Amino acid sequence: MTNLLSHCTLCPRNCKVDRLNNKLGFCNSNENIKISRVSLHNWEEPCISGTKGSGTVFFANCNLRCVFCQNHSISQEGFGKEVSVERLSEIFIEQQERGAHNINLVTPTHYAAQIIEAIKLSKAKGLNIPILYNSNGYESVETIKLLKGYIDVYLPDFKYFADKYAIKYSHAPNYFEIAAKAINEMVNQVGEAQFDENNLIKKGVIIRHLMLPGLLFDSKKVIDYIYRTFGNKVYLSLMNQYTPMFNAEKYPEINKPLNPKHYDALIDYSLSIGVKNGFIQEPGTNSESFVPEFDLRGVEAGAEYKVQSTEYSDG
Repeated sequence: MTNLLSHCTLCPRNCKVDRLNNKLGFCNSNENIKISRVSLHNWEEPCISGTKGSGTVFFANCNLRCVFCQNHSISQEGFGKEVSVERLSEIFIEQQERGAHNINLVTPTHYAAQIIEAIKLSKAKGLNIPILYNSNGYESVETIKLLKGYIDVYLPDFKYFADKYAIKYSHAPNYFEIAAKAINEMVNQVGEAQFDENNLIKKGVIIRHLMLPGLLFDSKKVIDYIYRTFGNKVYLSLMNQYTPMFNAEKYPEINKPLNPKHYDALIDYSLSIGVKNGFIQEPGTNSESFVPEFDLRGVEAGAEYKVQSTEYSDG
């Protein structure tokens, strides 16, 4: 499986570099997995975090270049520690032993091949909790197909409808078309959401949409597409936590908090077209205090971890 890295086309960038020989493509990743934080994350969507927390694994590097990225220190500046496939499999088991309800792979795209191998190893050691693929949505359909049988829950972003915004703010041409095809494969693969007796998700797709300042019309187009295509087969998570960080100051139109009235309008619009399955966020989430502390905790064996919280409510 790791031979996929010798001519890497794991994401839509199709860099075709030989990562096995330390060549770096758009994501700046070689053959080694780089992790920035391992922790129990509480107060994500309730069906993910539950009462004990979601077992997050934050991967370094990214195949997007979002100008407002809250996690820019790891996504674009590459902070993290390289680990082996074997160590990643141990991390999965350690998260399960800590009581995590699931394994939450955060920005995993560029390590998909190594993650599959780690999942195989950890399942052989007794890993039995759901595995979540927490993605920016800029995915190759072929890579998503490779993940069939390994991923239980897909948690993709659906950031933009208009290409001009995707290019301007995330350097991601054809984002809508690419994300739409990838998410369609995710839904076909895992089907409608299934929950256990404690209302924790076991299988399915939750599509996240982070609303940006001034883009209410674009957000409505994204919601239109999701509902028209999938109806209530998927869950929709509308996020108001946008915080102007990193290079947002260079873009005055988004260098400000989200207007709460616009967020309420998007919620009302979603309800008006028939959306029934979803989550919304409470006020006050647009704060730098909710950005995780990336300090390598949990990456090495025996390292400490903490719970990180972000408020959500059922919608």
